[in-house]
Amino acid sequence: MRDMIFVAMENWDGMWRRNQPLAMEFARRAPDHRILFVGLAQDVSHALRKGRLGTLLRAIFPPKELTSPPGAPNIFLLNPVKWLPNTLRWGRAFNRWVEQRQIRAACRRLGLQQPLLWMNPHYALHLVGKVGECGAVYDIGDDWTEPDQKEWLRQLVIAEDAELCRKADAVIVVSEKLQQMKRPLTDRLYRVPNGVYADRYAGVAERSLPPHPLTAGWAHPVLGYTGTLHAGRVDIDLIIRLARRFPEGTVALVGPGELEADTVRRLAAEPNIRLTGPVPFNEVPQVMAAFDVCIVPHLVTAFTESLSPLKLYEYLASGLPTVSTPVSGFRDFPELVYLAEDDAAFESAARAALAEAADLPERRRRTAEQHTWQARVDEIERIIAPVTAAPDIGTHAREGVRQWTS
Repeated sequence: MRDMIFVAMENWDGMWRRNQPLAMEFARRAPDHRILFVGLAQDVSHALRKGRLGTLLRAIFPPKELTSPPGAPNIFLLNPVKWLPNTLRWGRAFNRWVEQRQIRAACRRLGLQQPLLWMNPHYALHLVGKVGECGAVYDIGDDWTEPDQKEWLRQLVIAEDAELCRKADAVIVVSEKLQQMKRPLTDRLYRVPNGVYADRYAGVAERSLPPHPLTAGWAHPVLGYTGTLHAGRVDIDLIIRLARRFPEGTVALVGPGELEADTVRRLAAEPNIRLTGPVPFNEVPQVMAAFDVCIVPHLVTAFTESLSPLKLYEYLASGLPTVSTPVSGFRDFPELVYLAEDDAAFESAARAALAEAADLPERRRRTAEQHTWQARVDEIERIIAPVTAAPDIGTHAREGVRQWTS
């Protein structure tokens, strides 16, 4: 394994997604190597417009040392400074030039030698060949051309994504839909879905975890959902109707909200719906221990078809019965997941789940053990071995090595 520059679409915080477990597993396997984890940019122009002095001060007076997340002394966190609005073409070009310089400077401070460039966002395209990398990997977790956005931005996303697929030494996708979409763009394409730390959810199945304070007063049965609440992903009407069909129970929505205020008010108006807000990654199993049934009230759209839901493997590892709309990932386990096309079917499936066969929880747990993050990184290491093998370096990175070392 080599040193890495790991470019993510989020910061390293209590809400873990795909990037954090992958980076943590890489770091664990190569403790003598270092990972520069590049999170979200500090947006100076936005901070000035919003009067956020703290962001401006951190940009002007950055910390002298890069910090590491708990339990990962060989991962170092960097939030580059973005000085100008990206809506201006010349501003975007300037921001990218500055980011390249900041990442190269951080690599020098850490002593990174021809690191592997791992990119989650399409907008990291400008880094390929510019940061002294041995090769470039593009890891695609969502179809970002689908969400509602301005047309100029959508066209920019399409162009950057296509060019990065062509330039990367390996392109990894999480779903069959994404694999179909990217196949015309590269012949270096691989599918590696999301995974799970299966052992973290053993206490949920065994009902051995102490109750989380958030769950106090929840009436049973508890129908629980974990994950971001986003209008383009969850079916709000289905959630409300489900709550009304189980007036004696609780519908718990656990995770950060990205809903409009009117939608939040609609949900909060239902007496048995609970909105917890964000819950740290390490506390999620304790909250799930209060669930009787896990629910996935997702909309079936082109965007949700591109996903590999993290919650699929977490729910399986918990052993809990799960009721889902027929979305990507969950359709692959019809013998372990209850699939429901509409409101009535969702209610019937939830009631059936409450009285399911005794052997199903253990079958789910055994299945989850085949989809651990450790197994996913085993597969990724086989994919990237030709890219990282010394003394060769990735085809698309050689120019960058010359630029950085000349």
